[in-house]
Amino acid sequence: MKKFIRILAALAVLFVVVSCRKYSSGNVIYPAPQRTFRFQLYTNQDFSSNTSVINFSIFIRHANRILFDSAFASMRIQDIPDALHKLVIEKTVNDNSDLAAGFNYEIQDVGNSWYVDTSKAGNPFKIIDYSFQ
Repeated sequence: MKKFIRILAALAVLFVVVSCRKYSSGNVIYPAPQRTFRFQLYTNQDFSSNTSVINFSIFIRHANRILFDSAFASMRIQDIPDALHKLVIEKTVNDNSDLAAGFNYEIQDVGNSWYVDTSKAGNPFKIIDYSFQ
């Protein structure tokens, strides 16, 4: 019986020592806060007679590093929706630094252009609102 009590006491001490081990905060990795970007694409102009093909893409970047890049399907300029029917895409990233986000577009046989906006570190939600002209 004494042997059983000694083994039980040793196991209890072992569990207390193991469960009370403390870790310094230097060993804990905290995830970067999530930030959401809402991309909104539309036009306020009448392009109903413009049949040129346009390719849009959206991006989020930090300095020279691309965090997100996505292309839309090609469309005709006349098919860009009005403000009541805008295209809306949301993307969440884990990066708490100053970021740039926006639209790139290419009109076939014409050229490329872009729209860029910025979001300061700590801003959890940013709307990138682009009215194509």
